[in-house]
Amino acid sequence: MTDSTNTFSPLEQHLLNDFQRDMSLSATPYADMAKQLGVSEEKVMETMQSLQDRGAISRVGPVFKPNRVGVSTLAAMSVPEQHLECVARIVSAFPEVNHNYEREHEYNLWFVVTASSEEHLDIVLYEIEQHAEYPLMSLPMLDDYFIDLGFKLKMSALK
Repeated sequence: MTDSTNTFSPLEQHLLNDFQRDMSLSATPYADMAKQLGVSEEKVMETMQSLQDRGAISRVGPVFKPNRVGVSTLAAMSVPEQHLECVARIVSAFPEVNHNYEREHEYNLWFVVTASSEEHLDIVLYEIEQHAEYPLMSLPMLDDYFIDLGFKLKMSALK
């Protein structure tokens, strides 16, 4: 069995490990990370982009507890396979959509929508339906459960 962390440089390992949670809010997060790691801000940004290009990470950004900053809902659509990619692009074009993903189910396109108010959320959901030309099902959160999705990589010796 191969240790998959061997594919990550020491800098990549630190970026993946050290900044998964508990970062302070800052106007210059990449500069702060660079200072902590003893590299340039440009190097941090290049490395993060490389990780994203390689599919090691999908996004860099904060995770807020649901409905603490505005309101949100999970939504699902049943989209014919031949239209799925096009509809996913339409859905992703809305700035209120955090992410979307395909599931093997009758409802095969799922996404999270966040808005400043219930009224704004309703408008965005309506607009998504109009642009996508498929009805959606809104599944607002009734109870929240926090699942920490962070994980620790086995670190190689730094050189």
